[in-house]
Amino acid sequence: MAASSSSSSSAGILSGKSDEEKEEILDRMLTRLALCEDSNLQNLLSKLLPLSISALSSNSPLVRNKVIEILSHVNKRVKHQLEIGLPLSELWKLYIEANAAPMVKNFCIVYIEMAFERARQEEKVYMAPDLVANISKLPTQHQEIILRISAKVMGECHSTQVNDEVAAKYRLISGSQDSETFLEFCLHTVLYQPPQQGGGCPAGLSITQSERVTGKSPLKTDMLLTMKLGILNVVQAMELAPEVVYALYVAACADCQEPVVKRGEELLKKASGVNLDDANLINRLFLLFNGTAGVEHIAATSRVNPGNPSLRTRLMSIFCRSITAANSFPSTLQCIFGCIYGTGTTSRLKQLGMEFTVWVFKHARMDQLKLMGPLILNGILKSLDDSASESDAVVRDAKIFAFQAIGLLAHRMPQLFREKIDMAVRLFNALKLESQFVRLTVQEATNAVAVAYKGAPTSVLKDLEALLLKNSHAEQSEVRFSAVRWATSIFDLQHCPSRFICMLGASDSKLDIREMALEGLFPGKDRRTIIENTDLKYPKLGEMLDYIFNQQPALLESAEVRETNLLFPSNMYVAMISFLLNCFEADVEKNNLVESNSDSWPSVEKICLLLEHALAYEGSAELHAKACKALVTVGSHFPEMIASRYAVKVSWLKQFLGHVDLDTRESVARLLGIASCSLPISEVSDLICDLISSIGGSLKLRFEIKHGVLCALGYVTANCMSRTPTISESLLQNVLKCLVDVVNSETATLASVAMQALGHIGLCVPLPLVSHESSSATVLLILNEKLNKLLSSDDIKPIQKIVIALGHICVKESSSSHLKSALDLIFSLSRSKVEDILFAAGEALSFLWGGVPVTSDMILKTTYTSLSMSSNFLMGDVSSTLSTSTSMEFDGNDDFHVTVRDAVTRQLFDVLLYSSKKEERCAGTVWLLSLTMYCGCHPTIQKLLPEIQEAFSHLIGEQNELTQELASQGLSIVYEIGDASMKKNLVNALVGTLTGSGKRKRAVKLVEDSEVFQEGAIGGSLSGGKLSTYKELCNLANEMGQPDMIYKFMDLANYQASLNSKRGAAFGFSKIAKLAGDALQPHLRLLIPRLVRYLYDPDKNVQDAMAHIWKSLVADSKRTIDDHLDLIIEDLLLQCGSRLWRSREASCLALADIIQGRKFDQVGKHLKKIWTAAFRAMDDIKETVRNAGDKLCRAVSSLTIRLCDVALTDISDARKTMDIALPLFLTEGIMSKVDSIRKASIGIVTKLAKGAGTAIRPHLSDLVCCMLEGLSSLEDQGLNYVELHAANVGIQTEKLENLRISIAKGSPMWETLDLCIEVVDDQSLEQLVPRLSQLVRSGVGLNTRVGVASFISLLVQKVGVSIKPFTGILLKLLFPVVKEERSASSKRAFANACAIVLKYAGPSQIEKLIEDTAALHTGDRNAQISCALLLKSYSSMATDVLGGYHATIVPVLFLSRFDDDKNVASLYEELWEENMSSERVTIQLYLGEIVTLISEGMMSSSWVSKKKAAQGICKLSEVLGESLSSFHELLLTSLMKEIPGRLWEGKDALLLALAAICTSCGKAISSASPATPEAVLSLVTSACKKKDKKYREAAFCCLEKVIKAFDNPDFFNMVFPLLFEICNSGQVPSTNNVNKSEADEKDDTSGPNEKIMDCITSCIHVACATDILREQNNLVHVFLVSLAPGIRWTVKMSVFSSIKELCSKLHNESEEISSLTALVCELFHSVSPKVVECISTIKIAQVHVAASDCLLEMIKLYESRARVEGAEEVGFRDELVHQWEIERNGEAKSLLKKCIDILQKPTSSS
Repeated sequence: MAASSSSSSSAGILSGKSDEEKEEILDRMLTRLALCEDSNLQNLLSKLLPLSISALSSNSPLVRNKVIEILSHVNKRVKHQLEIGLPLSELWKLYIEANAAPMVKNFCIVYIEMAFERARQEEKVYMAPDLVANISKLPTQHQEIILRISAKVMGECHSTQVNDEVAAKYRLISGSQDSETFLEFCLHTVLYQPPQQGGGCPAGLSITQSERVTGKSPLKTDMLLTMKLGILNVVQAMELAPEVVYALYVAACADCQEPVVKRGEELLKKASGVNLDDANLINRLFLLFNGTAGVEHIAATSRVNPGNPSLRTRLMSIFCRSITAANSFPSTLQCIFGCIYGTGTTSRLKQLGMEFTVWVFKHARMDQLKLMGPLILNGILKSLDDSASESDAVVRDAKIFAFQAIGLLAHRMPQLFREKIDMAVRLFNALKLESQFVRLTVQEATNAVAVAYKGAPTSVLKDLEALLLKNSHAEQSEVRFSAVRWATSIFDLQHCPSRFICMLGASDSKLDIREMALEGLFPGKDRRTIIENTDLKYPKLGEMLDYIFNQQPALLESAEVRETNLLFPSNMYVAMISFLLNCFEADVEKNNLVESNSDSWPSVEKICLLLEHALAYEGSAELHAKACKALVTVGSHFPEMIASRYAVKVSWLKQFLGHVDLDTRESVARLLGIASCSLPISEVSDLICDLISSIGGSLKLRFEIKHGVLCALGYVTANCMSRTPTISESLLQNVLKCLVDVVNSETATLASVAMQALGHIGLCVPLPLVSHESSSATVLLILNEKLNKLLSSDDIKPIQKIVIALGHICVKESSSSHLKSALDLIFSLSRSKVEDILFAAGEALSFLWGGVPVTSDMILKTTYTSLSMSSNFLMGDVSSTLSTSTSMEFDGNDDFHVTVRDAVTRQLFDVLLYSSKKEERCAGTVWLLSLTMYCGCHPTIQKLLPEIQEAFSHLIGEQNELTQELASQGLSIVYEIGDASMKKNLVNALVGTLTGSGKRKRAVKLVEDSEVFQEGAIGGSLSGGKLSTYKELCNLANEMGQPDMIYKFMDLANYQASLNSKRGAAFGFSKIAKLAGDALQPHLRLLIPRLVRYLYDPDKNVQDAMAHIWKSLVADSKRTIDDHLDLIIEDLLLQCGSRLWRSREASCLALADIIQGRKFDQVGKHLKKIWTAAFRAMDDIKETVRNAGDKLCRAVSSLTIRLCDVALTDISDARKTMDIALPLFLTEGIMSKVDSIRKASIGIVTKLAKGAGTAIRPHLSDLVCCMLEGLSSLEDQGLNYVELHAANVGIQTEKLENLRISIAKGSPMWETLDLCIEVVDDQSLEQLVPRLSQLVRSGVGLNTRVGVASFISLLVQKVGVSIKPFTGILLKLLFPVVKEERSASSKRAFANACAIVLKYAGPSQIEKLIEDTAALHTGDRNAQISCALLLKSYSSMATDVLGGYHATIVPVLFLSRFDDDKNVASLYEELWEENMSSERVTIQLYLGEIVTLISEGMMSSSWVSKKKAAQGICKLSEVLGESLSSFHELLLTSLMKEIPGRLWEGKDALLLALAAICTSCGKAISSASPATPEAVLSLVTSACKKKDKKYREAAFCCLEKVIKAFDNPDFFNMVFPLLFEICNSGQVPSTNNVNKSEADEKDDTSGPNEKIMDCITSCIHVACATDILREQNNLVHVFLVSLAPGIRWTVKMSVFSSIKELCSKLHNESEEISSLTALVCELFHSVSPKVVECISTIKIAQVHVAASDCLLEMIKLYESRARVEGAEEVGFRDELVHQWEIERNGEAKSLLKKCIDILQKPTSSS
């Protein structure tokens, strides 16, 4: 305002004046300026300078010249005197005037700049923001000056902080054009760095910008530092958007001065929320990075230099996080090339440039990438070429990013690469040459680039083939891996060169390369989802073989002689053969390879050549087996061609019969059999003879040779018997005899091979009788004993072969004895526990039954092994097995096999399937399944299907898992081959089993050794033995004396069987469900709830089985559960109460899972039951059920909390959920006796209260009361025990109570109460207050009592005036409770509650309560404590209310401070000190009320009250002194009235009070009534005669003070005789009488004591000399008696004081009285020796000092009053000298020395 008025007045002086007048005025001003002294110059300039500058608006040259003259003079005067200030605000006001002339503005801005240099700091601080406002509208030159001024001010004043007022002024310019101008200058200032010696423009700035920052003179380093810090602080205070200031902060972080960097980084962290995709921000950052130095159309002085390396490094890390930066062409491109090739770039920048390149290739839009991609790629390649020789870490990282960028670009723009293989060559070379650290990245890039070449031109692909083939042999594993990877990813499966590369990789030493290669050859082989071969397109066999043979021409050479060395590695050969077989089978399937087509022969010839070469000696056993099997496979499709090819190579094949590999031997034997078909019968016979002779020869052969020969003998003979003509009968007999002899004589393995050979022969012809021991018999009859022995052995594989051979032998057999022998041998295996043997037996029975889906040629001329192996037991495809059209037919009459079928049927259904032996049941199941699976299409099986279904349905309940699984498998087969009614019955039966409603199973008779339980399932017997069979269970029941227990065991076994049935049914059901389709829909309502429960069964096997059903039955699991949710939950809730623990546990787990994420309308109706089920499960007898209950509790807790949370659930649903859940928790949960339920309920209630908000209001009263009661009921009972024994162990009860309360207030219950208070409203109060009132009356337990009081306090504080309607009820309730409570903590809490309620009570209620509270101080101790606590609470919590009732409260506080109970007195003392600022003032203010209360206390019948009143009078007298005079009469009267009469405990306080009031109001008493002092004296002296020692001593004390108080000389004559009489009433106590008993002392009324001597002293003090002289003898007598040796030293101290008082009295007596001299002499001669004697006899320093002082006074008195010249020698002088010599106390010694000096001084003549 001052500036405004000054400038306007300055302008007003010249306004309206002519130029001449203006000139005259200016001239006078110049004169005045010239005459002005420097000290007054500042004041003159404040008016003169604005006036002069404003005159420049005149057009008159004279006026302007005069102004220039004035300004020139001013400049000269102030230039070197910086202390002379200039009118800054006036100049600024003049500058911003709208009509100011340009010349005026120009001069103003110059002097404003000068003024700022001289201005006070405070003025600068507040002016700087005003200067910046509207700066964008000023001329550019003025802008620069003002901005520099502002920057300097910020540096000087804001380098550390910016105050709020100034910050608010700066914030006013935010968001305007002024803000942009200001921030731009700030950025340039922060970027500015002092120029180096070479000069030049700072990085990040242009020359113009640099000069704009510095002005005319360069900035000093320290000034620049403060300016930058000030700018950063001001910019932060402006609170601008992060995007606006981010560039400034980044620039600060790259500064060369540490404080600026540190501050910049702090601010950068605070701006972490910046949007790095803001286009304006990114453009500004790119400008900082790139500058504009290379732009031609910009003037040289305006070209911005790129930022310094530090700034550019930081900017690059920002660009790598911004997608906008990746799409800012051409800035992006310029930035990348600046990093890679820019002048002054660094290794770090190159690395970051490559990193940014990766970012750009990943995030750039395609339109941008098309522009930048090729250019950047060329730059990267050039960079890689340039950095080839560099090896430091940064360059290495740059290379890594470069290769990553190439990989990304290949993914985004493959067209850049696929036209030529240069990039592929570069990458593969880099893989060879780069360091190991970089090679991994190169490998990733190489793999990524591979995709780019997919679909490349044919010529490029051809070049790639050569490149990959070359690199597949490279030394580096990464190169080989990439070659294989490219081969598999670029080319498809039909591409021969790439598959050959994969074959090469299959034998690599590195596992990952091998796996990649095998994946390329056999896609999906190792995956879970196996790709069907039909989906794969293999290359043509001929083409693949041609490529292989081109790569290895040596394969074309015939392998007539077995080679030594392999042409390829073994593993490569294995992979190659497997792949070629796949190609072969694919061609066969497409009819591309047919034996009748001669075009197919070259390919078959080539594959045979390759396989023959693979059989070189060097090959592995795996390779040889693979090659031989492959030849057999080829032979199975081209039998004649293979037979004719190898008919001439029989000798070559025979050498492999002794091969170490079993599979190789068997495959070669098959090949020999195939080859024999093309041999003439004579050559075949020779071959057979040769084989027989090699077996029966005398030369002992290796096992392998024997095995191979036997296999070959079987295959060759069998093939010969199936052709025409056959071998001779005699040769067949020789073969059979040879094989029978081998079976009888050799080991089990060779015997089984011989049997296999017999079986192969039996497939083709019935075995003839064999001569044996001069007779002929069937083969089986001859071998029966040996076979029985072999079948009972432990060798599994031989047994398998033998059993299958039995089946083969019987295929063409028609002999009933032969068939019966075979059946007996097979049935003997019914108790075998070996699955493989049982399946082999099942296969044999299938061959005996007939209709098996194989032929003899399949068995003899393919790689077939057995039916059970081909079907892979349970995992085979049943449908494919059943659908096979070919089957083996019987020769001749079928009647024999009908008999066989009947025998098998009887054995299965009558003996095995329902046997009491589980092994037999298992065997029967396997065999029945085998028959159903392999012979299912046979008419007999079709007729037996109902019985088969029943058997399998019965067997699904078996404990044995194999039996159960096979039975369920059998059911699925029955379903598949059965008719419609069969399918319907089967579905119904399985559903019934699963739902528990199935029909009763066929009974199985139990025998002694029938196993009822699996071993260990129910523990052991009493003796420790096993407990599983029926007999063992019966024995246990008998031993326990409870035979009926066997029925319980059987019930348990039946339950186990029902579980097993469900599990078995599940296996069958899962397969049937896939086939049944809509037939199951009617059963879903029954099945779904039970299936859900079984999915969580404790038995993992049941879970798995039910999961199979679920997957088969349910397509969309979530939808199915949603559709049947109510049924599922109802079933689970029902089963939660099941008597079976499995059902309870599964139901809890299922519920826990199924309710997650549900809405209220889905689970609302079940919620209460779910909680009840959870609580019941948590208290279950079984631990696993309890754990499941805990899980259900957690799940339903989460559900309930979510449904009650108004932030997540609709308010109406939240209220409904609360209505259901909360009452349950409060009544059943929290009050439960189960600890886990209680804890869970409390935790949930707390969480509900947090989330429910206002939805909890309807339940507030119940919740609050429950929580308050829970504070005590849920407390750790150990604390109660500790409290009971606290006193015994020294623990203070109050401390323990505080600890208990502290623990309670940290509990979830208290947390819930806090949450409840937050939602209380007026309506809630109406329900809550009555419940709280009831709890106050009836609540028990410390925590509950304190809790309810604290809750009321918090509640009243929360609701405020809303509590007014309830204050009457609460005060009437709380006040008596405070009185009745015995616990201090509880009492204090209720007192606080009462005080808080008092704040909102009505005046009448307040008055009554305070009066009732004050009245408590007259009660017992508890009442007094209650009064103190209440008053303390009132004073701290209801101070305003209490202010009007101090007249009632202050007297109570005052008087109660003097209670006998120290604890009570301390409470009131503390209250008094806290509330009364000045004790004297307070007492004076309320003196009348205090005196009234004291008077009432004095008149009370209570001695305690009288005593307190007396002590109160003492305190009043002490504090007020004479100010108490106005009430002395009332107090004195009440005291004098009470002192006479009987004595009582504490009555001595009345005497002390009388003494106190007489001391303080003595003059007033005397003036009011002259007779009163004597009356008081009389009263006190009578009290001195009482016998009670304590009272008498108090009387003497009182007497002393009364005498002194009234200062009446007459009192000497009235009191001294009494005192003398008392002192003289008995003998002086002797020395040995000092320690008399306390009882004697109590009644002792005689002899002097210190109190009496003090009274004598006071009498002497007030007496007249004449009165003293009159009693001088008695007085001296008292002194002498009191100084006797037997008197206590304390008494003697009083005597010394009395003597000193007497000496002082006599010394001051002016009249010469003869008797006075006599008294003095008497004292000197009689008393002084006694005093000296005291010094010598008493060893107390205090006594020595007092006695010496007394002696000095007597000697002085004697010296001045009685000593005359020539007087007799002092008798005690020598003793005195002696005492002086031995005295140790310095003070006493000094006094004694003075005494001696006086005595030695010669006397003056009278």
